[in-house]
Amino acid sequence: MDRLRFTTVVAAPLTVAFDVARALGRPWPFPLEEVESLRPVSDVYAAGPGRGWRRLTHARTFTATGQGTVVDERVDWDTGLPGVLGGLVDRAVLRRRVRRAMRRHLDGYAAAAALRALDVVQVVGAAIVRGDEVLVAQRDAGPLAGLWEFPGGKVEPGEDQAAALVRECAEELGVTVAPQVFLGEVPLDGVVAGGAPGASTLRVWQARLVGGEPVAHEHRDLRWVRAGDLEDLDWIAADRPLLPAVRELLTGT
Repeated sequence: MDRLRFTTVVAAPLTVAFDVARALGRPWPFPLEEVESLRPVSDVYAAGPGRGWRRLTHARTFTATGQGTVVDERVDWDTGLPGVLGGLVDRAVLRRRVRRAMRRHLDGYAAAAALRALDVVQVVGAAIVRGDEVLVAQRDAGPLAGLWEFPGGKVEPGEDQAAALVRECAEELGVTVAPQVFLGEVPLDGVVAGGAPGASTLRVWQARLVGGEPVAHEHRDLRWVRAGDLEDLDWIAADRPLLPAVRELLTGT
């Protein structure tokens, strides 16, 4: 089989990047069938004979980064033609056709995902590290009262995520922080700020304390904890998947 790869950085969270890609479909003039789909990280679609090839497979993976979602796409096809003739058809016709179709598709896709992301309220969190300890906060009220989390909150419409992180830490803790390494993104199952269920995500950065001493303005308690103590806390569900990344950050392994 022949193969081409394409990479696009989309200014949207994982869930939006995945959902918009699925809604737009693939740029092929015939239907593809779903082979595998794991929202919001990967999907694979395939089609049988059509328009010059015997089989075509189109796979996508979605990876969270500090800049947005990186979408890696792989297109595999088999002409079904033997020897030199098959190679000629691949080089002269199909490879060029695939590139042209994907370029048009990806330009429209990136724009559509970025536009859709404007309607989705995001949540940001800060793993504030000092030496070999990270600051954790205990919820004070609501259904998650008593559970632990990394401080942070909702991004305001039109607000940069890093700016939102700095603002939330100032409001909740009375400190100034500097966002540093992006640690990861976790889909949120429920409704955030009246948006669509399951569209928002929690995006967490390592942050450095550059001014002030944390005070629990909105939490029941604050603690500085080491890597070995993270699992001893009762975490909210959204933050728990990020513990391995925080543990690695604290231990350097």
